[in-house]
Parts: sequence; structure tokens; C-alpha cells
Amino acid sequence: MSLLEVKNLGIHFGGLRAVDGFNVSIEQGSLYGLIGPNGAGKTTVFNLLTGVYQPTEGTFFLDGENLTGHSTMEISHRGIARTFQNIRLFTKMSVLDNVKVGLHRHVKYSLVSGIFRLPSYFRDEQELNERARKLLEVFDLYGEKDFLASNLPYGKQRKLEIARALATSPKLLLLDEPAAGMNPNETAELMETIRFVRDEFNMTILLIEHDMKLVSGICEEITVLNFGQMLAQGKPSDVLNDPKVVVAYLGE
Repeated sequence: MSLLEVKNLGIHFGGLRAVDGFNVSIEQGSLYGLIGPNGAGKTTVFNLLTGVYQPTEGTFFLDGENLTGHSTMEISHRGIARTFQNIRLFTKMSVLDNVKVGLHRHVKYSLVSGIFRLPSYFRDEQELNERARKLLEVFDLYGEKDFLASNLPYGKQRKLEIARALATSPKLLLLDEPAAGMNPNETAELMETIRFVRDEFNMTILLIEHDMKLVSGICEEITVLNFGQMLAQGKPSDVLNDPKVVVAYLGE
């Protein structure tokens, strides 16, 4: 069974069909790309899969469970995490605390324990700090654990956002244009990071990206959207050479 199964998913805003008849099946452990021109509906698909928008039609299943119509929090708890095109870190919090926010599901102590700093509070905080430390070490960020997130260079902010998403223990990780704003060296490093996350965490990854070198370099399959509709789907080498896809990106 596929980890993610999307069937005829769509949403319209008045007369505008932002996404229409979107279908995809993604196997466990896959690195899958979602591409298309600006305004094609890619981020709208992510918003549908994470409960930001409720679909007008269609369904989607994660690991066999129908999550259609669930709230963002419920979908997160079921195992879908995401990053954003514009980095959304808690900039005035430390690097360590940003990751600990993602570990909120592992908090066991009660409100009373937290207020009065009872022994259970300190035990759980120590466990959360240890979990956060391990994630930061994976991304070579532990040395900056006390830095404000805003003081990290751009490439490391991207890594921190991925680390925070992984802290929620997802089954499926959605990356929205992770290479946006990166120089070629940062993009090459990001490619290795994404591969590492997939292999080290046995993670299934669906990413939106405009950098075709990154897409063709790491994605095993891709889907192309254009004006909210699926234009092509398959192996990158086939899809990126499809005349319809070339026209959608470059024009007649």
C-alpha cells in the first residue's frame, strides 16, 4: 500500500478551480517532486494535505487512514509535517527551543508541574533537550544551539526548519521550495541533506521545487501541475522532456 494516496483532490474559490482532479500515489521511502509554473496550484496542494484548506472534492489517505477534512493539528498528529517557501522559524527563540517546539507531542508533564517546577517537569525537559540535541547534531547545528534562529545563515535556517519538522515524528515530510534563495553551493548541500533525511529517518518526502537540477538529481518520480490540473506524471527524465511540460514552462 502507498503511504500517501490522493484521489481526485480539488478545491475551488468561487469560479476559480485552484486545484482540479489531483491524483498521486507515493510509496513509503520515496523522494517525490511536485513541479509547475508559478500559480500552478502546487502550494495549494500542500495546504490541502495539511488541513489549511478543506477540499471541495476528492480524498487523501496517509498510511491507509482517510485524513480528508481533518484539522491541521489532527493531520500533524497523524504524521504529515511541512516546511514553507518563506522560512517560518521562531526568530527570537534559540535554535534549541525551535526544535523543542516541534517536540510538543512528547511533552508529558502537566500544567501544574510546569508552573511549580515539580520533578516531573525537570525529567521531561531533560528528555526533550536530549531529543533536540540529537536532531541538531544530525544537521550539524548543535554548536549554534543557543543562537537566536534569526542569527543563523540562510542555509542553516533551512536545515533548522527541516529539523523542527522532523521533531514532530512525521511519516511524510512536505518541503515547499526548500532551495528558494539559495546559491549553487547551498543547493548542492541541501540535496545531500534531503537524501540523508530520507535514508537516515526512513522518511517519505514530497517536495515542491523550481530548481530543475535539484528535482532531476534527487526525485524518483514527479508530477507536473499547470493551472491547477495535472499535466504529466512519471520519471523525471521522461517528464522534463515532455513537449507539453516544456511549453508550460517556456511558452510556445
